Amino acid sequence: MNTVSRPLHILVSGGGIAGNAVALQLLRAGVAVTVVERATAPRPGGQAVDLRGPSREVAERMGLMPGIAEYQLEELGISYIDHKGRNYANMSMEHFEGKGPVAEIEITRGDLNQILLDAVAAAGGELDYRYGDWIESLTQDDTGVAVEFASGRSGRFDLVVGADGVHSATRRLAFGPEEQFSTFLGGYASFFTMPTPERVTPGWFAMQLVPSAAVGLRPDRDPATAKAILTLLGEPDPALRRDTAAQQRLIHEKIGSQPHWHAPAILAAMTEADDFYFDELARIDMPTLAAGRVTLVGDAGYCGSPMTGMGTAMALVGAYILAGELAADPGDVPAALRRYEEKVTPFLDKAKELPGGGIEMMLSPSDFGTSLRRTANRIMMSKPMRPVMMKLFFGKTDEYELPTYAASTAVSGR
Repeated sequence: MNTVSRPLHILVSGGGIAGNAVALQLLRAGVAVTVVERATAPRPGGQAVDLRGPSREVAERMGLMPGIAEYQLEELGISYIDHKGRNYANMSMEHFEGKGPVAEIEITRGDLNQILLDAVAAAGGELDYRYGDWIESLTQDDTGVAVEFASGRSGRFDLVVGADGVHSATRRLAFGPEEQFSTFLGGYASFFTMPTPERVTPGWFAMQLVPSAAVGLRPDRDPATAKAILTLLGEPDPALRRDTAAQQRLIHEKIGSQPHWHAPAILAAMTEADDFYFDELARIDMPTLAAGRVTLVGDAGYCGSPMTGMGTAMALVGAYILAGELAADPGDVPAALRRYEEKVTPFLDKAKELPGGGIEMMLSPSDFGTSLRRTANRIMMSKPMRPVMMKLFFGKTDEYELPTYAASTAVSGR
């Protein structure tokens, strides 16, 4: 390869947490960055995500903690509700030392992404950020990638980073069809914002198990609103992907017959929500994270599904390592990509593990099976079982040693 006395120019496809995190670190290292995001504006709100262990360390190293502290949610733990709407077990953040489903630091996905966007804007450097645009085609050789965009624009880049989510178009163009890498995990997840119902204990993430579903209400930064969180057993149905009406009919089928707790309010709010999200629970496993001069970060390359609770952690850790390796050796992009994959894989292997055995262990299609799961929850939340729970289900990535990189400096590439 021939040396090029100019900064690397890297295209990031996707303006979510993974894409903005890698863009931020690249800009700080003097890399020229173009970001394309299919949406026409940043997406506010969204599900609460947590920072713990290596992902918290990444946030600290990236200087994000002051902004996170400003927008951090006040969550005390998870509260389990029985079929009559009564609390029967609690998993407090304090009793589980921040290593349960609720961590010490919780923040909505939209707020964390805005913190990253603000840092990107303040980073300086050579940045071209485009909303409402996306990659239409890729043509690469040994030294770079020629890209055609939906907007009609074109460009050539030293590297393309696919950070465009579990249904990544970048991955499809560079690696192959989604079906080669995606595994259906037995159900679906839905999230949306709704008015906070009455008789909800402030600060607690309340969860009710019903046949074939888990129905949750999670505190929002605004006390007047809450996040509805639904997990549904179901068979794979590709027709559901882009059919909101069919998605909402399925939710009605799963929880509409439940007369207790807040199911009626959740269903009523669902059709009015402007941030309604629904998708299959799927795992993405790639045989490699690089195809020539195209690489993947976040859900595009390693999604464990929302059930792992580690999607944001994988996005931040992966973005930090990818940018760090590129900045450390910009003259040899393929070698930097090999090191990125080598260093992030041990973290991903742990982070993608499903706690408790997956959705089939969490949910049952029958009343009897659901009752057994409530009993199991009551036992597992008891004081004698706390150390066992923390060891079996949480803190699985705490022993991962995050790589350390030198302070960002301007780089040139080849």
